[in-house]
This record gives sequence, C-alpha cells and structure tokens, in this order.
Amino acid sequence: MRNPRKVAVVAHRRKTLGGGLDELRRLITDEGVDELVWHEVPKSRKAPKQVRKALAAEPDLLLVWGGDGMVQRCLDTVARSKGGAKVPVGIIPAGTANLLATNLGVPHDLGEAVRIAFHGRRHQLDLGVLNGEHFAVMAGIGFDGAMIQDADGKLKDRLGKLSYVYTGLRHLNGEAPKATIKVDGTPWFADDASCVLVGNVSTVTGGIKAFDDAKPDDGWLDVGVATARGVTQWARTMGRMAVGRSEDSPFVHMTRARRIDVKLKKPLMYELDGGAREAVKKIRVEIAPAAVKVCVPEPPIG
Repeated sequence: MRNPRKVAVVAHRRKTLGGGLDELRRLITDEGVDELVWHEVPKSRKAPKQVRKALAAEPDLLLVWGGDGMVQRCLDTVARSKGGAKVPVGIIPAGTANLLATNLGVPHDLGEAVRIAFHGRRHQLDLGVLNGEHFAVMAGIGFDGAMIQDADGKLKDRLGKLSYVYTGLRHLNGEAPKATIKVDGTPWFADDASCVLVGNVSTVTGGIKAFDDAKPDDGWLDVGVATARGVTQWARTMGRMAVGRSEDSPFVHMTRARRIDVKLKKPLMYELDGGAREAVKKIRVEIAPAAVKVCVPEPPIG
C-alpha cells in the first residue's frame, strides 16, 4: 500500500492523548507526508464544516482526533459528502469512552493509533442512520438518552467514564412510556419501555457486550429494548449482560433488522454515539452498508 502523501487532520483541541497534538504532528511528519492539512475545533459540533474543508483538499487520509462524539460528527459528514466514502479515516482515540476505536481494535495509544492509520488495513464500515444522521457505535432513546444528556459537558470532563455511572444512577427510576416498535416494517414490540438501543457494534462502556453478535460490517443493526425499572431490575439486567448474553435477561428483548421504527407515547431524549439530541416521539433507524472506509489493525475486525 502506497504511503499517504497528503494527510488531513480534524482535531478536537480540548481532547488529550499521549503528548498531545504536537506529538501527533511529529508522528505524521515522520511518515514523510508531502502536505498536511490541519483543522482544530473547540467542540465536536463544529467539526462538520472543517471536515468538508478537509475533504475538499482531496487528502489520501483523514485523521480524526477526539472521542466518540467527535468521530460520529466526522463520519456523518464523510458519509454525506460526494466521494467521501473513498477517503480512509484514521481514528485517534483521544476521548472519554472511545467505544468505536475499542470495537475496531485501535488502542488508546497515540503512536500505535497513528501507525494503524498509515499502515493498517482499509476496511468498509457500516453506519446506522437515525432521523437522517449517521452513527457508528449505537443510538438510544429513553434511559440512555437522558443519561448521556446529563453526562455531557463539564461533568464528563471532570469525571470521565464515571460520569455515565453517576448520571445513570439518577435515572434508574426514570420514565418508561409506551413504545410501539416495527422492525423491517413488521410489528415487533408494544409495551412500556425504559430504553431502546440500536447497536452497530457489540461492546459498550465498561467492556460490557450489550449486543453479543453485532458486527460493524455485516449489513445489520442489532436492536434491544429494556423494560427494567428501579435498582433491582437494572442490577439484574446489567449483571446478566456482564456474565452472559443480554437476551437472557427477562427485562431485555432483542432482534436484528435493517430498519427500525419507534413511536413513543411521549417525547424522550435520544443519543448518538454518546452525543445527546433533542426529545422526540418518533425515530427511524436504518442501516447504511459500507458507508465509510476506516483504518483498522490486522487481523480483521469481528
């Protein structure tokens, strides 16, 4: 594989890894690139504009520095851009959870992440699309969305992964409105639901496999509905996920689909790859097969 000659970087300047962005520049320079296109943003929601600028420069490789929220914004923009799916994306996991990097086998190590970006295998990755916006890891509405919203911003900066535990405990007795769910156009679930999760990968925060059979390149999305309420039921559910298969819990219903339609009796917050979004009563989630190209280590993922 020919070494990339033009490299573009879109970085969340508030995120840190290794020796920081200065070390990233040095590592890229060591690869002997001819041209480096560099963009920094203060917040992940500012990333799409810079990604479009970076793609306009027609790079051989796009590096994204940040956490799952930053990566989600960037991959969404790449997938929407004409010809964007042809540009390989290297993930530099400088965020809090880094769930996509973990599932792809990219370690929390700056030097190794850069090596994989330049010399790893280029792999076509599926993305989910929720109400028109792409995600790579998972999307959730209900308990998950409320937890993510509370953990955003200063709390996550201060507590890191513990912020999810802290906010999660606050929502164990949260609302569980009536949910009607169709999978691939077929009625599948109609009952009270505390959380609806749609996953593109298997492992979530804490190394727990929420979707045991999920693979980000198989053309399917995995769907889970939790009906657990209160500390006792959630403890049983999380315990089952930690030591067995999620679907073995009496408070979890699971299936696989290419399109999922969810209608709620009342609006709830939803999240994409750890980023909170507005409250809605309806979501549609669809698979976008081979939507982007990412850099992964050998052996193949999955």
